[in-house]
Amino acid sequence: MDGAAKLLRKRRFLPLFITQLLGAFNDNLFKNAMVLFVVYQVYSDPESETWFSAITTAIFILPFFLLSAMSGQLADTRDKARIIRIIKLCEIGIMLVGAAGLVLAWAGVGVHILAIPLLLLALFAMGVHSTFFGPIKYAILPQHLEEEEVLGGTGLVEAGTYIAILAGTILAGLIPVEIAAIGVILVAIIGYIAGRQVPPAPADTPDQPIDWHIIRSSITLVAATMHIKRLFLAIVSISFFWTIGAVLFIQFPPLAKNILTADKAVASLFLCVFSVGIAIGSVAINRLLKGAVSARFAPVSVIVMGLFVVAFHIVCRNWHGNGDGSLMTIWDFLNHDGAWALVACLLGIAISGGMFVVPLYAFLTTTVPKDQAARTVAANNIVNSGAMVVGSLIAIGLSAADVAVTDQLLLSAAMCLISAWLAQKLHRACD
Repeated sequence: MDGAAKLLRKRRFLPLFITQLLGAFNDNLFKNAMVLFVVYQVYSDPESETWFSAITTAIFILPFFLLSAMSGQLADTRDKARIIRIIKLCEIGIMLVGAAGLVLAWAGVGVHILAIPLLLLALFAMGVHSTFFGPIKYAILPQHLEEEEVLGGTGLVEAGTYIAILAGTILAGLIPVEIAAIGVILVAIIGYIAGRQVPPAPADTPDQPIDWHIIRSSITLVAATMHIKRLFLAIVSISFFWTIGAVLFIQFPPLAKNILTADKAVASLFLCVFSVGIAIGSVAINRLLKGAVSARFAPVSVIVMGLFVVAFHIVCRNWHGNGDGSLMTIWDFLNHDGAWALVACLLGIAISGGMFVVPLYAFLTTTVPKDQAARTVAANNIVNSGAMVVGSLIAIGLSAADVAVTDQLLLSAAMCLISAWLAQKLHRACD
């Protein structure tokens, strides 16, 4: 990774890295400030809390499913740097709406009829923002980097993304919601300034017509990509990974509150540990593969991930929380007998998950010509988002069927076996 770190001194990489980092930070500061406030201050029963957590996940993901085809076409046929500037300018307006929702919720003004709808609207708009930025952040790398730098650059982007998720998640759990409202606006402005520094990235095939029909263009894009065996296996493997991730992220806030009897700072800690682990795994796999794009370690990585999920389930099942209805502070939690075992399981899930998914993203941008890279990432986003929405619906359905949150973790472990099988097929296809 030492060689890849040199990219942070290059203008062809650093502004993109900072722009992506700030965007991920803002997404998570806003989303977690919203979810934690509603779960801990508005609702008071586990089913409603799980529903809200799942609904917010689905709302954020839905634009990826609907608009990824359009975003991929734009990114491959227009200057990517110019699109970045437009996207980051829109983020400022979106965060103004989101900040208004946070302030109204904090003030107790129209919480259910005005504040929460504004928050969900801003969350959907941030999903649109991320949908259009997503293909660019990966597709621009082969355009600005040398071939041997692409895996390292992808690893840095992934590591930076999860460090930003970590920072945004920590801050959301520590600061008052009204301060978060100011923060999301300031970060959006800084992100726009950083985005303006990204060097031009003109399209190799400019001014091609764009199919604005979102259903037809999505079907066409996925069909044009999935017939390539390596891409099909990589995309489906990534999709299973993010389905697992969606289920876990939905479960963290209600699990922390109702099973572990811990406050919102502990829920943030879970998300933070997960983010740190993904970043560590992203760096570790690049060192193991020495810059080569390979799925060699993917099957064993995701099997290890599944084993850690099972261990996490066991620790949660045997957890003894407060019986008087009070919530543990983060220090009370860390002094609990089972706390460090729980944190170790989470870290293991995330590190092995990062080692699994990063090489698969590199496949997306190196398997196809550069002028098709953004559309390939967009096709991946369509399939991923559909799988994550399914994961959200499964979490809602299991909660409605009164399946305990701890038992829902076993579903994630089972899906790891399918991901391992797909990753093994991908590795064999590339030999």
